[in-house]
Amino acid sequence: MTFVLRSLAISDPGLVRPNNEDVAFAGSRLIAVADGMGGAPAGEVASEIAISSLAPVERSAPDAEPVTALRDAIGAANAQIRAVTDADQATEGMGTTVTAILLAGRRLAVAHIGDSRGYLLRAGRLSQITRDDTFVQSLVDQGGLTPEEARRHPQRSLVTRVVQGGHLEPATVALIAQPDDRLLLCSDGLSDVVDDDTIAATLAGFPDREECARQLVKLAHQAGAPDNVTLVVADVTAE
Repeated sequence: MTFVLRSLAISDPGLVRPNNEDVAFAGSRLIAVADGMGGAPAGEVASEIAISSLAPVERSAPDAEPVTALRDAIGAANAQIRAVTDADQATEGMGTTVTAILLAGRRLAVAHIGDSRGYLLRAGRLSQITRDDTFVQSLVDQGGLTPEEARRHPQRSLVTRVVQGGHLEPATVALIAQPDDRLLLCSDGLSDVVDDDTIAATLAGFPDREECARQLVKLAHQAGAPDNVTLVVADVTAE
């Protein structure tokens, strides 16, 4: 039995931001979200570099080590961002989050840096498969904040690690795919304003990927959508 991803991406500017610094990729083996930062147009440049570096991984050999493939691609993006900032002082400080999942056979490799999230809905149960690289998450880990308090904290958007041209080591997770798994990657424009219970109910309640994705964007809009809202919904399907 072989698996493929049936995936769909949506990127929406939200209701406040004048530009969209998010970029997504939705393939049959690779899905990814990058949320740029550093001010227009630098944030957009960084996220485009990240996704452009990751996109060729879609065509990598299915029997290749998927974690290595993602690490190498993110490393290449990191080096290119450094080269751009070295050449143009106006882009100094630009960076991007990256969250990517690669399907290789029955293996799902996850690589992550920043606060764009990865979720897995399996048998009706939602789990977050990435850890936010944020100041408030470190407080939650230390017991200083509850997850609910972290959602309302004024510094909840303070990201502690991004792809920015310096030394980095993406966090990685290896999973075994199961038929009918549903994956969600999203920028914090969704996860900051729509809680996990609502995300879970939407992923479970809208079997059609496009309807599901549009409903998630609608929920972000109803919550004010102060940031760009970008997401990929992908279903693991047996061929």
